[in-house]
Amino acid sequence: MGSVEIPTKVLTNTSSQLKMPVVGMGSAPDFTCKKDTKDAIIEAIKQGYRHFDTAAAYGSEQALGEALKEAIELGLVTRQDLFVTSKLWVTENHPHLVIPALQKSLKTLQLDYLDLYLIHWPLSSQPGKFTFPIDVADLLPFDVKGVWESMEEGLKLGLTKAIGVSNFSVKKLENLLSVATILPAVNQVEMNLAWQQKKLREFCNANGIVLTAFSPLRKGASRGPNEVMENDMLKEIADAHGKSVAQISLRWLYEQGVTFVPKSYDKERMNQNLCIFDWSLTKEDHEKIDQIKQNRLIPGPTKPGLNDLYDD
Repeated sequence: MGSVEIPTKVLTNTSSQLKMPVVGMGSAPDFTCKKDTKDAIIEAIKQGYRHFDTAAAYGSEQALGEALKEAIELGLVTRQDLFVTSKLWVTENHPHLVIPALQKSLKTLQLDYLDLYLIHWPLSSQPGKFTFPIDVADLLPFDVKGVWESMEEGLKLGLTKAIGVSNFSVKKLENLLSVATILPAVNQVEMNLAWQQKKLREFCNANGIVLTAFSPLRKGASRGPNEVMENDMLKEIADAHGKSVAQISLRWLYEQGVTFVPKSYDKERMNQNLCIFDWSLTKEDHEKIDQIKQNRLIPGPTKPGLNDLYDD
């Protein structure tokens, strides 16, 4: 298996027109075994992955940092080849805690700078008290203006090359854009064939914000059947192309102009997730995909849920 050349997407809301590989490797919190993580990341780099997505809340920053350091020492990549994203957790989502949190992530990752730093959720909670799900009683008012100023400060200090958000709805983005001096480069949200985010896509396109899809295969905290992976119509489309349902799903996202961070530590599947660039979906495929029943998979990070977290 040779290495695949992954297309990039220009982050138009960055002064340097930073390029982000359209496929990244997600590392959300079910990777407990550090050895596996490290081996998988080095394998991913060999296959062509350059974009790695983590977060302070995932507990995977340390393993990712060790793997990237080793890959650089082995001469597989240079730091300049890599695109590393991390995220600010809700406990640090306060103006005075942003820079320390960013510095802490850098230290854990053993990096001098991030390529992208995101506000993980449009929520703030009691500093220092990490619980998941987040207890609604611990929530505090989110000072979006103050926090974003600190995010802009991180950019000016060179601690990150781009700043953005995650899990922001259109309303939350409008709110942010009204106070931002530097616009967010990225909004990372749940997006897949059964949650296509049409309204959010249109808003982000109009404002130069690149969307990154997490749970692009509708895996993750799913309950019950997977409306994407177990969809008969998608299986038919996949068979017609000689591809897997996962590849159809990722190709669809690519054709929408979004970036995505599938999460797989399986060598074959990691490779399959990259084999989506030399073929395309037909008009009929798109029409069928448009008919898929839409519902959100991830209700939010709080217990109980919040009514105003999303627009819908």
